[in-house]
Amino acid sequence: MTVDLQHINKSFGSTTAVADVSLEVQPGELFGLIGPDGAGKTTLLRILSTLLLADSGNATVLGFDVVADYKAIRTRIGYMPGKFSLYQDLSVRENLEFFATLYGTNVDSNTELIHDIYVHLEPFANRKAGKLSGGMKQKLALCCALIHKPELLVLDEPTTGVDPVSRRELWEMLGRLKQSGITIVASTPYMDEAVLCDRIALMQGGRIMKVNTPAQIVAEYQVPLYSVQADNHSLLRLALQQCNNVQTAFAFGDVYHVTLHNTVSDAHITLAAVLQSRYGIAATIEQVQPTIEDCFISMAGNAS
Repeated sequence: MTVDLQHINKSFGSTTAVADVSLEVQPGELFGLIGPDGAGKTTLLRILSTLLLADSGNATVLGFDVVADYKAIRTRIGYMPGKFSLYQDLSVRENLEFFATLYGTNVDSNTELIHDIYVHLEPFANRKAGKLSGGMKQKLALCCALIHKPELLVLDEPTTGVDPVSRRELWEMLGRLKQSGITIVASTPYMDEAVLCDRIALMQGGRIMKVNTPAQIVAEYQVPLYSVQADNHSLLRLALQQCNNVQTAFAFGDVYHVTLHNTVSDAHITLAAVLQSRYGIAATIEQVQPTIEDCFISMAGNAS
């Protein structure tokens, strides 16, 4: 397997960043670490990228031990940190040439791998990296991480802080890279990006709550879920908090996703009647399919 982490633990003083994490990533897989800030995603990626030592546990990447064989791993992986860390005073082309030189290769020998990404950057080849937009900076960082044709690409929140169009473009690029045979491990706090991965690990508080395909995780959500909408969003929130039959209620844009203690088929009709009679709220309620975010919220609530 490409990545094998067994019982990894890491703390910073009294703060536990990663707690007893075990997971495997198969060759050619696009694997996602999904969770909010502070979930432990960055720490875990730095450990498997040999940039940080675990307090305990064992980890291998591409068959190499992350401690004993860190030099071998570093020549075979591409790592893109969450914060833009290229040389801002160098141009786009100069950054690419610098990283190519570090890995003993050259930019032009790797055009087939980075072509679809570099084509967006080529018009700005002489522009300073620090003057690029957020989306263009991410594309440049991705090109630099790929310049030596790595077997494994590690991306720490690659779409954080970029516009929606650039987010979509980057995930399309990752899909094409996966088709070329590169294994990809990417972290993201955006739950909607989870469905773009082959498998995901849902993380919270340094622990993994679930590892599976996005479709299977959603399929395991067995409780009826309802979308509740009303004109007065604030009043609806207060009413849902006070209704005895409401088990959970979380805001999703301008609606609430609600689960009920009573799961009979017409329970939502009773809820609509209660909202109308007790609070004067004319609510629209319909059963909906859960999302990865619904699954995450449910697991996090059960774990707390």
